[in-house]
Amino acid sequence: MRSPDVRSHILISSDIEEELKVYEEQLKPSRVVSFLREDFKVEDARAVIAEAYISEASTKYIILASRNFNVVSQNALLKALEEPPRHIEFILIAPSKSLFLPTIRSRLPLMTKITTTAVQPIDISLKMLDLVQLFDFVKTHERLKKHEAKGLIEALFHHGSVTESLVYNMTQLEAFDRAFRLLDLNARVGTVLSMLLMTFLPKREHVTH
Repeated sequence: MRSPDVRSHILISSDIEEELKVYEEQLKPSRVVSFLREDFKVEDARAVIAEAYISEASTKYIILASRNFNVVSQNALLKALEEPPRHIEFILIAPSKSLFLPTIRSRLPLMTKITTTAVQPIDISLKMLDLVQLFDFVKTHERLKKHEAKGLIEALFHHGSVTESLVYNMTQLEAFDRAFRLLDLNARVGTVLSMLLMTFLPKREHVTH
């Protein structure tokens, strides 16, 4: 059987475990080495690099599937992704492209898997936000895990731009970007959500200190 002609890429999908199984089946008879993690850390990156530099006579696929890739692990992978060893192809699977540094996204083509999973519903109005809604929303979601919080922020962005037809100003756009970066630094979810949502309050509603 001829080895499949699949090149290194990033796949964005909400179901990383199922996508990993599909790849493992479709890439036969090539050798596939999989790293499935809830949180992909620097020690995982080192293991991937060590595996990549094991000499291969034919194509070997190394699949990294995780709900979160931290910044240190991504930086550790940069050289291997930019100049992969002979016969090595990398496939990265994650639920959101925002998980990846721009330097990672620039090195690998990105594919998005269309799924039937609906965008997470948002039960507040960014257009008509007040302090009561803000505090209730933060209280409800402040215990989310990092990848769940990132998904919530993406859903907020979609809700505002698509459902409520908002045109974000520069402050709000920067707040969305800062929210993702703060979550990567393990900032408190409640603090990040408060910071983001404050940019949608009418000026008279802002908390004064």
